[in-house]
Amino acid sequence: MSEVKMWAFWRAVLAEFVGMVIFIFIGLTAAVGDQSSSQPDQEVKVAFAFGLAIATLAYCIGHVSGAHLNPAVTFGLLTSCQMSALRAFFYVMAQLLGAVAGSAIVYGVRPEATESLGVNKLKGISPRQGFGTEFMLTLQLVLCVLAVTDKRREFSGLAPLAIGLSVVLGHLAGISFTGCGINPARSFGPAIILESFDDHWVFWAGPMSGSLVAALLYNYLLAPRDELFGGKTRVSFCCGSVPENESVEPLLGGVSDAA
Repeated sequence: MSEVKMWAFWRAVLAEFVGMVIFIFIGLTAAVGDQSSSQPDQEVKVAFAFGLAIATLAYCIGHVSGAHLNPAVTFGLLTSCQMSALRAFFYVMAQLLGAVAGSAIVYGVRPEATESLGVNKLKGISPRQGFGTEFMLTLQLVLCVLAVTDKRREFSGLAPLAIGLSVVLGHLAGISFTGCGINPARSFGPAIILESFDDHWVFWAGPMSGSLVAALLYNYLLAPRDELFGGKTRVSFCCGSVPENESVEPLLGGVSDAA
């Protein structure tokens, strides 16, 4: 519980909130704007808007909070024992509140003739198929996050760009099927504003399951660590050996030094 007494902890939580507001605003405005464009062009625009927003924000706040900006990413890092359960809880709460706030801003500034708010919905597929799509798309995203931020490898300052491109890839593949959630907070924000929750469980169960499997796959099969499991779990239960004055957050903490 000692970390909640640190200003660095609350700055990190605030960074997740602010980052999510900006991320949702950019992504949703791209999704609901210029509806006259053809569908393929619209999909490419939305995919790059979400992906480049993640990459840009990772450079902006990565050294403050790690720039998770996604409950599935936070859950993957928690499963990997790279952060405490307490920090993960506050991160997810900040992400959800930021998503709602960002969605509300888009709702307020959109043209009156625009009824859409970018709510994720299944497009001609069953909930089971939607779950599978969200599972696979999030699996590749969290695998990318874990791989490019692994301190055992040299990846310089390109980690945010790689993660952003992973988000672009997910959207290019998934927009036509589910609207591409891969981020429960992104799905939750506009759904709350418009009170539209059709098959909403898909956009939680798919990404969180994909995140869990990605973390287990990477940490225990693809790139296992020598550290004993008991030592890893100490971090998740707020009893790790990281000094209290350590200000670098999990995930993208080394970006500013490497860039």
